[in-house]
Amino acid sequence: TGQSQSDVVFEPHRGQDKLEGRKDVGDLEKRELSLLRTLCSNKILHLIYIVSLNYDAMLYVLNYLAPLYSQDEMDSTPMVSSLLNKLANYTNITQGVIEHEKAESEDGIQRVTINGPQMGTFIGVFLPCMQNILGVILFLRLTWIVGSAGIMEALAIVFMCCSCTMLTAISMSAIATNGVVPAGGSYYMISRALGPEFGGAVGLCFYLGTTFAGSMYILGTMEIFLTYIMPNAVVFKAETGEPNGMQNNMRIYGTCCLAIMALVVFVGVKYVNKLALVFLSCVMLSIMAIYAGVIQSAIKPPDSQVCLLGNRTLQNSKFDKCLKTEVINNVTTPTKLWTLFCEGDLGNATCNEYFTQNNLTVIQAVPGLLSGVISDNMWAHYGHDKTIVEKEGKSSEQTSDNTGDISYYVLNDITTFFTLLVGIYFPSVTGIMAGSNRSGDLRDPQRSIPTGTIMAIATTSFSHVIYSSCFNVVLHACFRNRYGESVRGTLVVATLAWPSSWVIVIGSFFSCCGAGLQSLTGAPRILQAIARDGIMPFLQVFGHSRSNGEPTWALLLTAVICEIGILIGSLDNVAPILSMFFLMCYLFVNLACAVQTLLRTPNWRPRFKFYHWSLSFLGMSLSLSLMFVSSWYYALVVILISGCIYKYIEYRGAEKEWGDGIRGLSLNAAQYALIKLEEAPPHTKNWRPQLLVLLKLDSNLGVKHPRLLSFNSQLKAGKGLTIVCSVLEGTYMAREAEAKLSEKNIKAAMAMEKTKGFCHVVVSSNQRDGFSHLIQSAGLGGMKHNAVLMAWPANWKQAESSLSWKNFIETVRETTAVHQALLVAKNIDTFPTNQDRLAEGTIDVWWIVHDGGLLMLLPFLLRQHKVWRRCKMRIFTVAQMDDNSIQMKKDLQMFLYHLRLDAKVEVVEMNAGDISAFTYEKTLVMEQRSQMLKQMQLSKTEREREAQLIHDRNTKSHATLNDKAMATSDRVHMTWTKEKLISERNRLREANMTVRDIFNMKPDQTNVRRMHTAVKLNEVVVNKSQGAQLVLLNMPGPPKNKGGDENYMEFLEVLTEGLDRVLLVRGSGREVITIYS
Repeated sequence: TGQSQSDVVFEPHRGQDKLEGRKDVGDLEKRELSLLRTLCSNKILHLIYIVSLNYDAMLYVLNYLAPLYSQDEMDSTPMVSSLLNKLANYTNITQGVIEHEKAESEDGIQRVTINGPQMGTFIGVFLPCMQNILGVILFLRLTWIVGSAGIMEALAIVFMCCSCTMLTAISMSAIATNGVVPAGGSYYMISRALGPEFGGAVGLCFYLGTTFAGSMYILGTMEIFLTYIMPNAVVFKAETGEPNGMQNNMRIYGTCCLAIMALVVFVGVKYVNKLALVFLSCVMLSIMAIYAGVIQSAIKPPDSQVCLLGNRTLQNSKFDKCLKTEVINNVTTPTKLWTLFCEGDLGNATCNEYFTQNNLTVIQAVPGLLSGVISDNMWAHYGHDKTIVEKEGKSSEQTSDNTGDISYYVLNDITTFFTLLVGIYFPSVTGIMAGSNRSGDLRDPQRSIPTGTIMAIATTSFSHVIYSSCFNVVLHACFRNRYGESVRGTLVVATLAWPSSWVIVIGSFFSCCGAGLQSLTGAPRILQAIARDGIMPFLQVFGHSRSNGEPTWALLLTAVICEIGILIGSLDNVAPILSMFFLMCYLFVNLACAVQTLLRTPNWRPRFKFYHWSLSFLGMSLSLSLMFVSSWYYALVVILISGCIYKYIEYRGAEKEWGDGIRGLSLNAAQYALIKLEEAPPHTKNWRPQLLVLLKLDSNLGVKHPRLLSFNSQLKAGKGLTIVCSVLEGTYMAREAEAKLSEKNIKAAMAMEKTKGFCHVVVSSNQRDGFSHLIQSAGLGGMKHNAVLMAWPANWKQAESSLSWKNFIETVRETTAVHQALLVAKNIDTFPTNQDRLAEGTIDVWWIVHDGGLLMLLPFLLRQHKVWRRCKMRIFTVAQMDDNSIQMKKDLQMFLYHLRLDAKVEVVEMNAGDISAFTYEKTLVMEQRSQMLKQMQLSKTEREREAQLIHDRNTKSHATLNDKAMATSDRVHMTWTKEKLISERNRLREANMTVRDIFNMKPDQTNVRRMHTAVKLNEVVVNKSQGAQLVLLNMPGPPKNKGGDENYMEFLEVLTEGLDRVLLVRGSGREVITIYS
């Protein structure tokens, strides 16, 4: 009573206590008080402010509720008044409209009316589906379709279309009963079942179909108005030389009608809601009038006649009597029909030759059930545009002059064929989504939607079969003209009506008006639901609404698109368009059900059990077939539109995770593919680098070398597997948040560098073990990495700790042990980004050791990317003095020719030569530095051990003074014993002696030879490739003896000295390139 919903307080127990505490409650019977407690505890009397409710009102409620709740049968059998009230409040508006209606009380306080789900199967699903299915095509085109196609082909058309909708309804019932379906109807079901890409594409198809359906209904309304109700209201007359006169009239009046309907919807859908019962009554009344007329034709056929000249059908609107002459007062007088074909007086008239030689015949337009006309209407009677409608089986005298005026005959105003009729007829079976769109207004949607929808389709399909059969049984095949010109311009189906043809004319007029209003009301809400999902950013403006929830901008767009359909000006041209959109929607409903059924996801538990994937697949196939049967070019256009919307949502739309079936299908496909890959290793022809990228993070957990990701994307171009990993030191429980932040930062860097792949951050006790675990276990099944990409440990000489280069060498050893390739990028921060475009340069490959062809394959892959596309490829190989360098060059050129690689070949000769003083000195410095580092490391270790020994002694003394009774096992144990300390001091003396002798040592000859090779090779590489954009080198393997690890780093440093961008490559030992196809 004037209070808003937020002011209403539900306090049943407090109100009950106050009621029991009152002195005047002694007259309440125990049964009533018990009932009150039950009602309060179950919150049945919600939204009642019990504290302010007086005793008389409470007693009144109890006296009426007690007998109601004591009769169980009242729950399943509603009272007549309740049923009448539901019929009075019937609406065919989609969900989300009624709750937008708000009223204001007299005192200006806003009051919200809460309408709970009250509708059952009949009111909420069956009637809306019936009203949407039985529409304009039934009244305006079905007689023409069955007259042109005949009984057999007409029944085939009805069977195909109705089978498609029935199979779709079965799939839709399974989806709708697999959970709650909010506003959006089929869009919501498909998007949540197939994902946002399919859902958005099909949602827009459903929206466009509903919008063009509004155009079709408005055109149907105007056709009834201008052809059968007020023919004199036309602005353009077709017979005055305007070939498109009727279409121009439809455009003008249709635009005006659209403006009025859009204004009504804009003002408030509550007016449309109040007229819903009127529109439904018109549909039902018209259908009953047709049935009554069919039955009445068997008893007394209607007095509707068709005039034939020979076997040609004449337009009855041009004359009043089907006679050439008539006798009036014993005088033979020419009729009006005579004047149409003859000029002059009766005695000396010049007449059309065909008119003179053929007689006039009058036949019954509706012969009735017992006339036997079914034999004439059994087969099709297709005709070309502007040809005369002729009665088959009736003879006529053919004349040589057939070029006379044919405007007095009934003409085929469109070329008819089977596929055209399918496209025009299909909209008469659409509308099956009306029940699922209203799921929130239903008492039990999981029971009502399947039952009501399938019952409605079965009823309407039976009706269409009966109509098609009856029209062929009781009507002549001469009704092959759409506008009833053979029966004085009367609506053909109205000739069957009983008691009057105006029942059908007026009923179909209001039915089309109502359907047009419902389309203009429902289509904007579908668009609003799509826009509010946020999957298409350019539609976000259409998600806004007025204060009362009305989607104003969506209504404006709907009116504009609807106007495009009206400007087409022909119902027969608009019908195939909306057929395509609805068929596309039905196709994906069946696809969604089939995918979910085949995947057998745990969440797929529909209450509707009478479905099977084969039925869904059949419905999907039938929908696709009907699309191409109706109009193959329209079908291609709609598929193209859906494909463009799909790709737009995929690349530009918002990312949504709805647990859709496509994701499950992808998982199943991935599982199948992984199992297949596991069966055998990939062939050399299919080999491509599947990279494990080992990243290092800075102190802020950001990517230290983002160019490594750029190089990866340039090398892969989005193909193959990429796993980007990093390692944090510590325990996962302590660094969980940092691990997640690191992964987020890496994903952001991958997106910025356009690297497609997976990201994983592990927490390990140390980086060495973490990278080891990743190299061993990254990937899944056959989808594992076969190469590792990492950056060169820069500034390894200046680093305080030796862990960086030691971890690097151990990584090299592990990749070799697991037979994986290794790519090490040196000076990675100088590598180009994805936005750079390198000018003409070279990618130089120094092929020293055969590693399976990886060195030759990598430049080819890099040149596929636009960054490296202008670079040329050069291959250098090293020959000894005793090798035939000319023959080596020819052989290498032939090898590259067979490999289909375009590269320049050079053979570099290297002589052994004497070991230079520079090489000797560099080796000596390397070994001295190594020894110095070892001594520094020993000193550091000794200091740590001395400190530990002092700490243990102090701890022991303190424990002895404070607790002499402590058991020996409970005392603190010393880490270092006296014997250990003496031995360590002796070793330290030896080490000190070694330090004094460091500068007097001589270099190892093996190291000298290695350094000599590195220096000489570096001289040659720098001489040939110093200006190259990238240099690829064979990476030597680390020494087996770990004592020479630091020397190994020195060798690699010397080998690459003086080069800007270097990629050290170590093959996996298997062939990765082949000359065979």
